[in-house]
Amino acid sequence: MRVLIADKFEAAGVEAMTRLGCAVELQPDLTADTLAAAIGEHDPDVLIVRSTKVTEAAIDSGKTLSLIVRAGAGYDTIDVAAASARGIFVANCPGKNSIAVAELVWGLILACDRRIPDQTAELRDGKWNKKEYAKARGLYGKTLGILGLGQIGLEVAERGRAFGMKIIAWSRSLTQEKADALGIGFMSHPINLAKAADVISVNVAANKDTANLIDESFCDAMRSGAYLINTSRGSVVDEAALAKAIREKGVRAGLDVFANEPGSGTGDFDDAIVKEPGVYGTHHVGASTDQAQLAIAEEAVRIVEAYISNGEVPNCVNRAAMTPATILLTVRHLNKPGVLAHVFYTLGQAGINVEEMENIIYDEAKAACARIQLDDMPDEEHLNTISANEHVLSVTLAKIRK
Repeated sequence: MRVLIADKFEAAGVEAMTRLGCAVELQPDLTADTLAAAIGEHDPDVLIVRSTKVTEAAIDSGKTLSLIVRAGAGYDTIDVAAASARGIFVANCPGKNSIAVAELVWGLILACDRRIPDQTAELRDGKWNKKEYAKARGLYGKTLGILGLGQIGLEVAERGRAFGMKIIAWSRSLTQEKADALGIGFMSHPINLAKAADVISVNVAANKDTANLIDESFCDAMRSGAYLINTSRGSVVDEAALAKAIREKGVRAGLDVFANEPGSGTGDFDDAIVKEPGVYGTHHVGASTDQAQLAIAEEAVRIVEAYISNGEVPNCVNRAAMTPATILLTVRHLNKPGVLAHVFYTLGQAGINVEEMENIIYDEAKAACARIQLDDMPDEEHLNTISANEHVLSVTLAKIRK
């Protein structure tokens, strides 16, 4: 199996995939613009990326490409719709960088509170300004609001307790009962959290539901002088609304992600938000610690190994949650060649599409049970044709409960 790695990747991970029998091509300097040509040249079965964007053109350039692994949690840099339309699996490595991201969250919180980057810059310029920088607000006893209480959010909360902060949270899956069990204040809406928090950490996934979650209404609800930390994705924040809050309410922001980032690890960057006073930025490096990258590499190897061994894809993100199937056809049959071909041919003649199926083999491999999900009901004639095969033991139909 050919594997193309289009970003920096741990040497231990490359060695592990080589031991699996993979032909690994490591090209860490590829960009969104050069990826398509590299895929066309090497024709990989598997593509592994970190920050390099995977466009529809890149996906189209691979003849045998069947799996894309995002060596990280978020996968909005991959055109998942294009991959799905071409029958290509997309998988990610969730939870492996949670501590690394939480550590950066706290670095940005402290930068906002103590203005460490500003102090460093003035010291390097030969300026001593203790009078100005002695005006820190402090964090002890303040309220930390967490938007998105997944693994990263939980790690942020744990560190917030160590700083003596009160923790409140909003998350789509969070209930009052879960919050009580975690010892966290439950917020029923993001706006309620904005009103109550002195520091806000944004840790949600990037999707259509979270686009511009931090909008003008949210920023208007924030407390004057509050800190907003975003280590999720740039699409979550309306930067114009945040800039207004910075100017008019004294809000400070720690940002690791931006609306318009370069498509590779290096490049020109021009985003007006970083020029606002009180904004402290990093280069989308939340997951970029040695510890996190090793854990992510190990998980990427695990995904590739499972795919090679049995065709399964751990952490697959583009398998349909629901299909158009309405009927379950169950065919118990002898484990003989041609039985399923007969079944599928008959369904094809009936104009019925197979949406999903599994074929369960019983002990000693003499018999099997095919569970086939269909988009329509076969008529009696086609059922009789299926049953007429000498190796078919029984045929049953049932409606699928949605």
